[in-house]
Amino acid sequence: MKCDIKDIKLAPQGKKRIEWADKQMPVLKIIRERFKKEKPLMGKKISCCLHVTTETANLMRTLKEGGADILLCASNPLSTQDDVAASLVSDYGIPVYAIKGEDTDTYYSHLVSAVEHKPDMTQDDGADLVGLLHKDYQETYLKNVIGGTEETTTGVIRLKSMEKDKALKFPIIAVNESQTKHFFDNRYGTGQSTIDGLLRATNILVAGKTFVVCGYGCAS
Repeated sequence: MKCDIKDIKLAPQGKKRIEWADKQMPVLKIIRERFKKEKPLMGKKISCCLHVTTETANLMRTLKEGGADILLCASNPLSTQDDVAASLVSDYGIPVYAIKGEDTDTYYSHLVSAVEHKPDMTQDDGADLVGLLHKDYQETYLKNVIGGTEETTTGVIRLKSMEKDKALKFPIIAVNESQTKHFFDNRYGTGQSTIDGLLRATNILVAGKTFVVCGYGCAS
């Protein structure tokens, strides 16, 4: 299998972490079991440019169970978990192009690999994959893409600008603007990350402390 990862020998550790994360993702597990039977993505190629983490790994497993031919590259070299990338390749047969700390040239070569997968659909986190398709592959691979998803605010802003200029050639679901993401990830995920950041920065215990929160969130 073609791939570009740090070390395939990291796979056993990565598999344990993927399986642990899977226990915290019961809804995705239900979807995966349904996909395994129904195969709604059979015959479709999906190129994914996402954070290569345990959570993403379980999403990739789900898409593959649905019949998709998938390829994963990193949307952020700093968040790549090398053991997870190794396990996806070794244990689940999913091509991965991601190395933690990869340089700019390597990052863009991995994006090219995702484009040359000839996707029918894209999953993006920052719109770099979609941007490359529109910039350099309009006459080849772009015309085969029927749709995609975008995760982040930054990516959605880029795509809306392309839409305004009538440059966007296929529909994109703006995941970041969905009510589910707003009410769960943005509200609770960000809230938990804020507390975690404070604890790590100050190296103190939260027990017995008084918190004052001002100017956070909205009235609704």
